[in-house]
Amino acid sequence: MAVSRPLVKLLRLRRHSVYEQLRLEEALLRASGSNWCLLNDGAAQPAVVMGISGKAQELLHVEQVKKRDLQVIRRFSGGGTVVVDENTVFSTFVFNQHEVDGVDPFPNHIMDWTGALYKQVFPAHTQYRLRENDYVFGHKKIGGNAQSIIKDRWLHHTSFLWDYHPENMELLRQPHKQPKYRNQRAHTEFLTRLNEHLSCRLTFMENVTKSLQQMGYDVAESTLEEAQSLLSHKRFHSTKLIELKDHIVADTAEQIAV
Repeated sequence: MAVSRPLVKLLRLRRHSVYEQLRLEEALLRASGSNWCLLNDGAAQPAVVMGISGKAQELLHVEQVKKRDLQVIRRFSGGGTVVVDENTVFSTFVFNQHEVDGVDPFPNHIMDWTGALYKQVFPAHTQYRLRENDYVFGHKKIGGNAQSIIKDRWLHHTSFLWDYHPENMELLRQPHKQPKYRNQRAHTEFLTRLNEHLSCRLTFMENVTKSLQQMGYDVAESTLEEAQSLLSHKRFHSTKLIELKDHIVADTAEQIAV
């Protein structure tokens, strides 16, 4: 008798609001009992996204962000600060703890699992590896990670840099806490673009779902409507738009799509 494989619901988005995507991710984590993989091929418009404990004055060149009139989002999960736009590819996994064999619900254990999954996504010539909780090609970072862990479920979110505009990286300050391998390098010296190593953006995204299947999961397409229905179960307020005023950051209740 064949052993049933855990099911992962796949939600594909394109140029979707990052603010709305993050709200959806929290709903998938807290209001769903299913495993999910969410792929968003590019943000609807540029935005700055900070972790739940991020402080704009420490992480951003605030005046430059204000001049660019970019929305700033504080997400519900941890992790660092990223500038996202149409060149960012988002990949998020939301899993029941009991359906990920051999992985305890701790950040490093989850990173090891996702790191192994992406090893099947990236070809050998990229020199991909997991280094100090970063995904890197050689000694350069390819995206930013964020996690949220609750009682029996966890979420792992990555913003991959298919491409990026150097002027966007100039909005970010050098973080006080850095991995050793960064060695105080500037953002543009520390990062690399996926499109310098991979030929097809869509193939990269398809390979994420294939890797899930190779790791023992069945993958079934879902819809935005199914995911959005979870938002009606309760209101999720942890992801917020914040307003920059004279270097003072204030939460805003206005929910504006990015």
